[in-house]
Amino acid sequence: MKLHHDTISDKNVITGYGPDYVQINGTEHRGNLVVLPDRVETGWTAGGFEALDAAGFTTLAALECEVLLIGTGERQRFPSPALLRPLIEAQIGFEIMDVPAACRTYNILMGENRNVAAALFFDAP
Repeated sequence: MKLHHDTISDKNVITGYGPDYVQINGTEHRGNLVVLPDRVETGWTAGGFEALDAAGFTTLAALECEVLLIGTGERQRFPSPALLRPLIEAQIGFEIMDVPAACRTYNILMGENRNVAAALFFDAP
């Protein structure tokens, strides 16, 4: 059996994170953002967890990803089920976790060539 090194250099990899930033391919990003293997979308929602609204989740449902990881800041918090309705109706699988767990999980799924997105928001200062 031959083993081949599989590179993902053409995809967005989360290379670091902290309480108020995430690094994608070595470039630091601050503020709420959505990371997909082929692009980064900034400003998907303003504010922290308390500012989540239906419009933000409608935007996420339009991404048409297979799996959406929702990073809820420094700790895991669950949005109201009503806010998640656009994802459920679009039949998008989602997981809610803190930002560090969402970053690690995104890298694993993206490395498996899954159609994944990570919606990350940071706690308001």
